[in-house]
Amino acid sequence: DVDGFHPVSVGKLVQGLETFIRATPYGIMLMLEYYHIETKGKHAVIIGRSNIVGRPMSILLSSNSRYGNCTVTLCHSQTHNLKEMCLQGDIVVAALGRPGFVKGDMIKNGAVVIDVGITRVNDSSAKRGFRIKGDVNFDEVALKASALTPVPGGVGLMTIAGLLQNTLQAYLKRTR
Repeated sequence: DVDGFHPVSVGKLVQGLETFIRATPYGIMLMLEYYHIETKGKHAVIIGRSNIVGRPMSILLSSNSRYGNCTVTLCHSQTHNLKEMCLQGDIVVAALGRPGFVKGDMIKNGAVVIDVGITRVNDSSAKRGFRIKGDVNFDEVALKASALTPVPGGVGLMTIAGLLQNTLQAYLKRTR
């Protein structure tokens, strides 16, 4: 289960046991580690409650681990005062599926912003007739964030890295 989707993998993740982690959240955790983004004691705000990204991210960031130990607020499209919630975030993970949803006035200065969104938006000036847009208004948020993932070229690549890492671990466990 290198995708980390089996109910046993999910149960182990919730219990803090060794398991395969869903590729996108795992890739994000690998990125936080690579860039030495301090998470301990930080307030992470996750926008999006999907079983693919939002919920696993809330578990990973709140876990008692080197790149966990956050206080986590899990928000969604129906959250009242979403802007105010986001303004509290030292780390904001946008996984809502709405292009450009997170604006600059929703982010506090110095926040780490991780854009998981990937949506095709029609654009007749583009070679393929569309562009890929993230959930974050990059130009506005870049003025405030201390770190911001691009779309494309950010979390998507880390998702592949997470899946490859899981695949390697599965192979190594099988050959031992």
